[in-house]
Amino acid sequence: MFNNKTAIVTGAAKGIGYGIALALAKGGANIVMGDFDQATNEASAVEIEKLTGSKCVAVQCDVSLKGDIDLLIKSAIDNFGALDILVNNAGIFPFKPFMELTEGDWDKVLDVNLKSVFLCSQAAAKVMKDGAKIVSISSIASFVGFEGLTHYCASKGGINGMTRALALELAPKKINVNAVAPGSISTPGSSGVTDEQVKQFNEMIPWKRMGLPEDIANAVVYLASPGADYVTGQIIVVDGGWTLR
Repeated sequence: MFNNKTAIVTGAAKGIGYGIALALAKGGANIVMGDFDQATNEASAVEIEKLTGSKCVAVQCDVSLKGDIDLLIKSAIDNFGALDILVNNAGIFPFKPFMELTEGDWDKVLDVNLKSVFLCSQAAAKVMKDGAKIVSISSIASFVGFEGLTHYCASKGGINGMTRALALELAPKKINVNAVAPGSISTPGSSGVTDEQVKQFNEMIPWKRMGLPEDIANAVVYLASPGADYVTGQIIVVDGGWTLR
């Protein structure tokens, strides 16, 4: 499906990002894995190469810095000659009550979660050709509120708005722009969640389980594929039915 295609995945070292990188590599894509944790990123790249036979390059990257993003895009061109798929996955979700949020807390989350989508998408669009795909990872927190995550909810709502507007701007270039909004996903980032909290989450989900990285990866693979050529400006919710309640 993705033979001779090159994909960049941010926040690719573990969790949802790793699952996305693995799925795209299984489809035959070359992968450029951007992550702040370079040691884990390099180990994950080696692992994905062994599992899939696809080529993977690990690039240390702070997605809130334009210079790092420019180097990430350059790495795709230098190593593989093109950039066909961009997955804006990197994100953080530090819980903190709204009245205790500092300006620094707000800026950090908006920089990593939202400004990075702007920086990556703009830099990628400059080198992408017709038929390229941009997929961002939003969240059901863009549709429903969560206490202690006002800054996170705002950043993910911003991704949804940006996805729709950018889809219009890039339509003349035949670049599809979409997003996936995960629900509760079992990842290393959720390792601090207690068994009781998991049980409570599961009771809220019609499918009675937390999602897995591959659940999100499957949606990304579809949006990055030729089968989604006529799909743009959409946010696909993958939450086991949570937001239907």
